Amino acid sequence: MTNLDRETSCDWTVSGMDCGSCANKIRDAVGRLPGVSNVEVGLMTERLRMTLDEAQTGRDKVESVVKSLGYGIAPRGADSKREFVLPGAIEPDHGGDDHADHDHASDHSGGSGDIGHGSPGHVHDDPADRGKHWYQTGKGKLVIFTAVLLGLAWIAELVVPTVGKWPFVAACLIGVAPVARRAFAALRLGQPFTIESLMTVAAIGALFIGAAEEAALVVFLFAVGEVLEGVAAGKARDGIRALANLVPKTALLVTGDTTREVPAASLSVGQTVLVRPGDRVPADGEIAEGTSGVDDSPVTGESVPVTKGPGDAVFAGSINTEAALRVTVTKAAEDNTISRIIRLVEEAEEARAPTERFIDRFSRWYMPAIVAVATLVVLVPPLAFGQPWDTWVYRGLALLLIGCPCALVISVPASIASALSTGARRGLLMKGGAVIEAAASVKRIAFDKTGTLTHGRPVVTDVVPFGTTTEAELLAVAAGVETGSSHPLAVAILNKAKDAGIPTLPSRDARALMGKGVTAEVDGAPAWVASPRHASENGGLDGAGIRMATRFEDEGKTAVAVFREKLPLGLIAMRDEPRADAAEAVAQLKRLGVAPVILTGDNPRTAAAIAGGLGMEFQADMMPEDKLRAICEMSADGGVMMIGDGINDAPALKQASVGVAMGSGTDVALETADAAILRDRVTDIPAKIRLARGAMANIRQNVTIALGLKAVFLVTSVIGVTGLWIAILADTGATVLVTLNALRLLRFNPEREG
Repeated sequence: MTNLDRETSCDWTVSGMDCGSCANKIRDAVGRLPGVSNVEVGLMTERLRMTLDEAQTGRDKVESVVKSLGYGIAPRGADSKREFVLPGAIEPDHGGDDHADHDHASDHSGGSGDIGHGSPGHVHDDPADRGKHWYQTGKGKLVIFTAVLLGLAWIAELVVPTVGKWPFVAACLIGVAPVARRAFAALRLGQPFTIESLMTVAAIGALFIGAAEEAALVVFLFAVGEVLEGVAAGKARDGIRALANLVPKTALLVTGDTTREVPAASLSVGQTVLVRPGDRVPADGEIAEGTSGVDDSPVTGESVPVTKGPGDAVFAGSINTEAALRVTVTKAAEDNTISRIIRLVEEAEEARAPTERFIDRFSRWYMPAIVAVATLVVLVPPLAFGQPWDTWVYRGLALLLIGCPCALVISVPASIASALSTGARRGLLMKGGAVIEAAASVKRIAFDKTGTLTHGRPVVTDVVPFGTTTEAELLAVAAGVETGSSHPLAVAILNKAKDAGIPTLPSRDARALMGKGVTAEVDGAPAWVASPRHASENGGLDGAGIRMATRFEDEGKTAVAVFREKLPLGLIAMRDEPRADAAEAVAQLKRLGVAPVILTGDNPRTAAAIAGGLGMEFQADMMPEDKLRAICEMSADGGVMMIGDGINDAPALKQASVGVAMGSGTDVALETADAAILRDRVTDIPAKIRLARGAMANIRQNVTIALGLKAVFLVTSVIGVTGLWIAILADTGATVLVTLNALRLLRFNPEREG
């Protein structure tokens, strides 16, 4: 058996990560284990995922290592207290039935449900603490305990002055014990430079130089800082956890003439559910019976309820506002819109932004460098200049406390998580920090036309048969060729035939001619519905037909030729109007300094009619490979965003710096793209760019705060202006400040200009 055969993908929920250093600590520790590869740690989603060769390292060993660092861990899906879940795994208190991750949860034999304390000194966040007041949590109790110890020490000093510093020594040692335990565990795992180790050295060192009172105060402030970090990190996660709260826990399944309540996660495709007024839709589906206003704002951010009736699609999580609806389920729980959003947000942390990767690399040498500087501060003045040891040891210890890069490391992921959450609430999905960073720097945007700038619902305006062919015969053949196709032009032809009461001719062996049209065997003979150019090249359109097609195209219509082998049957012209907000979106993009262009497979005259009305450049008659080549050429001048909705857009979406799929587009486009827009509003494109730029501005602010505070207190500590307790406040304060600053993105409105 090869190593590849033994390797399995493992997934855990890890509790207690409050800053980027926590995630790095876990990543480094488990990454050192034999047989472990592809380690991914999601700070905001509390997720640990890796590829594991269990012949070399068992799951229980991974869990033991994480617990020894002071974090809780349980197989993902194994603990009912888990708050952030995979697609299709909506927890009971979040509006869905407990449905574990099908890829991993059933495989996890290792590790019981112990997601609580990894050690007696554990002070990290426990899932059982969520929703409690700070003083009811494990961290809060530690703060209260250390505060009592410090208070008793001060009282003892006042009441019995002869005891001197010893009450403060006791308070410091008792308070620092759990921190030292975690520091020792990290040291054994090859991580000497952790905040716990620096804190332990600083506290013990302060005792040795006689600063017992300050050492005890530093231990207390460290505990307070951990509470503040936990509260801030929890608020940052709340925006993401809220996504899982959109789908109801149960659904009313229609069985014959009766209904019964079933878990929403158990619904399967084809079943029918009853959605009463005021209820949330339990699954993605299609209305089978009833007409009502449907509020999609929980899913797409669209603020105005839309009237929907039989045949219209509805999202899981949407709210039925008026009348009872019967909805046929079209997607299972793990594939519905909310699950796809959760999947995007959860997996987005893996696509880390280049800035985040750089800061990670920077932080790895930053802390050792600070330790080296602190050592020099302790040794050089006394040895070289005869300065007092106590003074410079004290200042060196203060430098150690400033050396933790928590604030710097969390500055990027906290902003990214807040931006992703804000975008998801408004139907603006992005697959990670790398996408946000790329979107913030785009210089040009390439739009597909049909279904993107236009509604994608063209209607037939002209039916022109040739020779002895009748209009009914022409539509019957065209509908036969297009049977089963979901392309907007095909749907227009099929709808026209249906409305005219024309039966569709039997057909088989239909296949798409990429960028040219469709062919099929209709009523026993080959037939084509194709572009005028392709038809003229294959004997399906004569000179008069070409001139007529040209006239239609000059009017902004799309013309297709219907023909059999060397026999023109006629022309069908269709018009697809631009979306109402397309012109405003283009204007907003130009104000953002982004140049828009249309890349379309449609003919130049139709493209010109659309582009002219919107004030855009265009390139027409483009095959998929032509769009791909155009994106490559535009990329030479800076970042390019591509917006599309069809299968033929997939290569260009993949090639662009950022590929964005319209929410109504094909699954292929949605899976290929880096981002998606659920509301099908063109103005969401500039909104997405504003959100990305807002996130990057927030990241720059965070980095400035983190490094600025460090720089200031490095200097003041060396010159003796600030001491130990200010140093620990600087470290914790910076972490809390950058997290709170990142939380401002949760209130960011990307639709507002300026």
